[in-house]
Amino acid sequence: MKALLGIYLFLGALGIMAGAFGAHLLEGLLDEKSLKTFETAVRYQMYQVLAGLLFYVLHHLNGHKLLKWSFKLNIFGIFIFSGSLYALVFSGIKILGAITPIGGLLFIVSWVLAGFAVLQSKRILNQ
Repeated sequence: MKALLGIYLFLGALGIMAGAFGAHLLEGLLDEKSLKTFETAVRYQMYQVLAGLLFYVLHHLNGHKLLKWSFKLNIFGIFIFSGSLYALVFSGIKILGAITPIGGLLFIVSWVLAGFAVLQSKRILNQ
């Protein structure tokens, strides 16, 4: 889990760098549609990094195995969702957009698993 936390923190730093790169260097180099796609990749990367950190904290408060899965599926979702969009923008290979929804599905499953873990928990938010 410690290694995955490190990956999340690294992905957070990369997300901030990508956002700055997009805002300052890509404008004028990419068409409007590609720039919007890039911004979507950055935005979802950052949302899911924050979600992953929440899942990590919940896992350490609770230890529920679903939270561990939630954490792992979320990180794979970032690589597939945002990674496929970054690759699409810079390669122009349109078929890469076809795998993006798989990453989105992994995001959804990770959130649902986290929800089940919290509902099943006797140690989280038990008031």
